[in-house]
Amino acid sequence: MRLLVHVEGQTERQFVNEVLRDHMLATGYRSVAARVIGNAGRQGGIRSWADARRDIIGHLKEDPACIATTMVDYYGLPAKRGRAWPGREAATLLRSEQRAQCVEEALHGDVVAEMGDARRFVPFVVMHEFEGLLFSDAAAFSRGIGHPNLEGELTKIRNQFPTPEDINDSPFTAPSKRVIALLPRYQKPLLGVLAALEIGLDRIRQECPHFNEWLARLELAVSL
Repeated sequence: MRLLVHVEGQTERQFVNEVLRDHMLATGYRSVAARVIGNAGRQGGIRSWADARRDIIGHLKEDPACIATTMVDYYGLPAKRGRAWPGREAATLLRSEQRAQCVEEALHGDVVAEMGDARRFVPFVVMHEFEGLLFSDAAAFSRGIGHPNLEGELTKIRNQFPTPEDINDSPFTAPSKRVIALLPRYQKPLLGVLAALEIGLDRIRQECPHFNEWLARLELAVSL
């Protein structure tokens, strides 16, 4: 099986290519690739579900030996009519730990209704956004972005929440906003991936249960 990860921007694309790929190849995938939704050359920003759905279903139909997944931030998913992602509006009424799963189940149901194959699409929504994962290890995060002096401040943020995935999604307190407040010159595609490499996939899995469940589902999918 081949794995294609439909991502919303260059940060997630680099994360897949530089952090995730080797692990997934080791689990049995023949190839692992990431593609930005709507256009492989676009620079970030999530598209409407219609665009994403077209990409995902098109790829599944073109390549019967593939598994498709997503890596998109819950924080930025459109909820407005015409661009809305399934489940996004309903998720706002749920507890934080239920929101990503609500969207994932809705995405899965929509794609399966078209394709009729429940196994080959494994959606994942990052809760709340990519930077949340980096709070899995404040010391490694601070080293990865080249500012070890920020370890204490990053630790204070992390300790306010049960898991890094619970760091909330307001326009002022989303994970990336907290990082930028400490480091105004934070460059997401470069420093975010360097931090993830410093932290390591195992540590992120230990600290982020929803992220870990996603990888476990992908590991199972290739073995079926």
